[in-house]
Amino acid sequence: MIKRLSLCIREYKLASILTPLFVSLEVVMEVLIPYYMGKLLDLGVTVGDMNYILKTGGLLVVFCVLSLTFGVLSGKNAAKASAGFARNLRHDMFHNVQSFSFSNIDRFSVSSLVTRLTTDVTNLQNAYQMIIRIAVRSPMMLIFSLVMAFRVNHKLSLIFLCVLPLLAAGLAYIVTHAHPIFERVFKTYDVLNRVVSENLHGIRVVKAFVREDHEREKFNTVSETIYHDFVSAEKLLALNAPLMQFSSYATMLLLSWFGAHLIVESGNVPEAGMTTGSLVSLITYSMQILMTLMMLSMIFVMLTMSKASAQRIYEVLKEDSDLHNPDSPVFEVRDGSVEFDHVSFSYAGDKDKLCLKDATFRIESGQTVGILGATGAGKSTLVQLIARLYDATEGTVKVGGVNVKRYDLDTLRNEVAMVLQKNVLFSGTIKENLRWGNENATDEELEEACRLAQADEFIRAFPDGYDTYIEQGGTNVSGGQKQRLCIARSLLKKPKILVLDDSTSAVDTKTDALIRRAFKQYIPETTIIIIAQRVSSVEHADVILVLEDGRVDAIGNHETLLATSEIYREVYESQTKGGGK
Repeated sequence: MIKRLSLCIREYKLASILTPLFVSLEVVMEVLIPYYMGKLLDLGVTVGDMNYILKTGGLLVVFCVLSLTFGVLSGKNAAKASAGFARNLRHDMFHNVQSFSFSNIDRFSVSSLVTRLTTDVTNLQNAYQMIIRIAVRSPMMLIFSLVMAFRVNHKLSLIFLCVLPLLAAGLAYIVTHAHPIFERVFKTYDVLNRVVSENLHGIRVVKAFVREDHEREKFNTVSETIYHDFVSAEKLLALNAPLMQFSSYATMLLLSWFGAHLIVESGNVPEAGMTTGSLVSLITYSMQILMTLMMLSMIFVMLTMSKASAQRIYEVLKEDSDLHNPDSPVFEVRDGSVEFDHVSFSYAGDKDKLCLKDATFRIESGQTVGILGATGAGKSTLVQLIARLYDATEGTVKVGGVNVKRYDLDTLRNEVAMVLQKNVLFSGTIKENLRWGNENATDEELEEACRLAQADEFIRAFPDGYDTYIEQGGTNVSGGQKQRLCIARSLLKKPKILVLDDSTSAVDTKTDALIRRAFKQYIPETTIIIIAQRVSSVEHADVILVLEDGRVDAIGNHETLLATSEIYREVYESQTKGGGK
């Protein structure tokens, strides 16, 4: 995990190396200051040697300036390295998510991916900054201060060795008990993001059904869980401060008590081994050591929090797409013919839980094909296999006479345009949304596609026409308008296969008929696959597939199915005037 995450440092390696270097120099300066302060007191102030005072005082000023300079440089490089590390983490995670197949995305919820890209990366950014700066500074300060303290007086320095085990035991207890809580908290954050996201996306439904209280209760329940978990964790972390303060005051008290006795016994003579200056140096070193231990405890806390975040980020980075290009991919789709040869599919990859079962049929290039069936019959699943958004569990799917697994993925998907059941428009102008289908499309091509999709008229009715701004998700256009814009966007790809997955459900029957007529007239060589709930949307198709419980129950044109398929006939009769009598 650490090896994979470290690859995200990349161009910020220099800043990551310079940070501990400047920190080391800063520590050296800070450790020398107390030593020379003691010398200043004993050999300058006590004996009244003004020359020594000026000389040593000047040296202390130099040490202070250098310490400040190295501290500023280390802080600047640490900020640059950690922010860059976080930037690369988000970049790599986002790009890896873009390569995921639908089945990969199914393993991660949207809310979880949002949390990993935001909260978890921020936690790791803070942890990395502490690792390259504080985690270097604290051990060095601890070691150097202990060495200098033993050099000043090895007997009194034994007090530090008595305090350290107590602090180490306390920190170990805090870390081992707090980490499981933080792991649980970040999983609950995923749930919180999902609740908020669902509420914001479905705010119109919430208000229409007067379910605000229900949504508040859902939010409060999750929020309360996070609150209690954080309180539990913070209670453990709160033990850190009193433990450090007790150790600090106890150490200073013991140093003052025993140091004062040694000074009195030695008569404050440097040659006797203990002086006022030596005691001041020891107290300063004790503060440095204890502050270092406090910083170490902060590092442990941060690493405890970030460990769970690092694992969650690593899960996204190591996830490999289920769909890959073959070694020698095919880069040309010959035509729009589609063939299913005993195809079965399961979202769970379990052959005992198939949602599409033994589908076998052939669609000729340029045909218009209708797919009809009840909800859950496998209609959307079937067409998603054509563009290889999923791989078939069993059997073979062919496009243009070639197994879809042999195609270059981009090539295949550029020739199969899909208007999915959930129509999505992005924030931006209508032109920008349409150019998702072809970023190099001219204004004339945009208008032609919109005329085919019966969208040109309502677009021109907007004050800004094709420059009208679309809100995220297309909330400022109607459902029918959104569907027609999505159809126009797909047409701009000039595909060999066009899949309309219940894409005209929000338009009236007249507009639906005009769209189908335009397709027949202007793109006769394109294979059109229409998934619909209305028989009127597919009755003029060359071939109609009737699905029932994941199986192809019947195949034929409208007249044939009326005579041979009971399911098709029942649907047809229920949607005509005679069926309602």
